[in-house]
Amino acid sequence: MVKVFVEGGGDSDALKTECRRAFSRLLERAGLKGRMPRFVACGGRRNAFEQFCTALENNERTELAFLLVDAEAPVTCTSPWEHVAQQRGEPWERPSTADDDHLHLMVQCMEAWFVADRPALRKFYGQGFNEKALPPTTAKLEEVAKPDLYRCLEHATRGTKTKGSYGKGEHSFKLLATLDPNLIRTASPWAERFFATLDRLMT
Repeated sequence: MVKVFVEGGGDSDALKTECRRAFSRLLERAGLKGRMPRFVACGGRRNAFEQFCTALENNERTELAFLLVDAEAPVTCTSPWEHVAQQRGEPWERPSTADDDHLHLMVQCMEAWFVADRPALRKFYGQGFNEKALPPTTAKLEEVAKPDLYRCLEHATRGTKTKGSYGKGEHSFKLLATLDPNLIRTASPWAERFFATLDRLMT
């Protein structure tokens, strides 16, 4: 069995269920239907890391654990473990049994995946959605700062008639479930790495 310990879902059981379903639907559209990993919604970033480490320590030979978290900042190194080791305030040390394949980054934050699929945003928010408030299509999404992504999404959605301004708890997983994985993979090399790794190991 393959388990993906993912940052997200907060402290709500209902939101964690929504998180798991959203990621599963996204991977189904990425071509993994019938060979899906199990997603474990861990809430906060630190809790995701700790649950992942516990899984590694208790790992049976029949299980493989992955960790999927926001990068939180620009990624300037090739190793994801090197990146998280440099995080201010909360550096993470690579577990002795983990390698680079075990850790995956949702660019600076998951919201970059939303910006990568503008047709999904238009359809989800409907009338009043202001696409011009988003970063230009020529922007490299992995270089757009996390606060800027939140601000752009809030500005783009504040005038929508049915959904209102983007809310992470209210909208994020409903929106994630509608995204086109091909657009995400094209926009983000780190997302491509995540999908490609799962596709390879789940075959």
